[in-house]
Amino acid sequence: MQKKILITGATDGIGAETAKALAAMGHSVLLHGRNTDKLMAIANELSQIKGAGPVEQFSADLSILASVDQLADAIAQHHSHLDIIINNAGVFKIPSPITEDGLDSRFVVNTIAPYRLTQKLMPLLDASSRVVNLSSAAQDAVNLEALAGNVHINDDFTAYAQSKLALTMWSRAMAQSLGEQGPTIIAVNPGSMLASKMVKEGFGVAGKDLSIGVDILCRAALSEEFSSASGLYFDNDIGAFSSPHPDALNEAKNDGVVEVIEAVLKKHL
Repeated sequence: MQKKILITGATDGIGAETAKALAAMGHSVLLHGRNTDKLMAIANELSQIKGAGPVEQFSADLSILASVDQLADAIAQHHSHLDIIINNAGVFKIPSPITEDGLDSRFVVNTIAPYRLTQKLMPLLDASSRVVNLSSAAQDAVNLEALAGNVHINDDFTAYAQSKLALTMWSRAMAQSLGEQGPTIIAVNPGSMLASKMVKEGFGVAGKDLSIGVDILCRAALSEEFSSASGLYFDNDIGAFSSPHPDALNEAKNDGVVEVIEAVLKKHL
C-alpha cells in the first residue's frame, strides 16, 4: 500500500538517500529542504526512478520558527492525511549558531522545529501513522536555559548532543501523552559517523555507508517491528531497541523539556 511520507532535510545525506529508497518503493514522498535549487534537483532525481510515486517539494528554513508554521500550513493545505513524518533535518557545526530570534540554531533545528512541525501536523496523523525522529548516540544532559535561549553553549558537539537528547525526551513525552490514540513516535539513532555532509564537515572524516541509516529509517517508517514501539529509542549502532540517556527515562525531566519548548513557542510565535 502506498504511503504518504514527509521527510525533512531531504536534499542531502540520509534524508536524500531515504527519499530515493522510499520513492523507489512507490510511496508518495513530500520533500522538505531549505535550498530551493537543491529541492528541485532531488525532486527531479526521484521522478526519474522507475516505479516512483508522486513527489512534492516544500521549502522552509527550520531555524526560523515562523517558517516551521508556514511549512506545516502549506502541507495541510494540500493534504488531509500523512502516514509518516521523518524528522531528519539537523545541524551540527554552523558558522552563526544564533538565530534571528536569539535562540541556538542547534536546539531550534534539532529539537524545537520537529516538535512544532509534528504538533502542527497532528490533525493529519492518526493511530496508524508514525513519526520517526532522528536522534543520535551523542546524548548529553540538557541545559534548559540553553534550550530556552537564555545561555549559549560554545562547544558544537555539546550543543548537538544536548539537542538530540532533548529530541529523544520530547519524543517519549509526546508518545506517552497521546497514548494509543496518537501516532507511533520513535526516536532512532540511525548509526554513528555515517557518510553525511554533517559528519564530513563536523569531523573531517568520510564516514560509514549511508545505506546503514537509510535501511533503519525505512524499517522504522514501514515495518511491523516498529508498529508498537511508540516512545521507544532504537540504537542502530547495536541494531536493537535500547535505553537512551537516563534523563529520557525520567518523566519529570521529559516534562521539563516540553515545558521549555512550549514556553519558547509561546514567546516567539
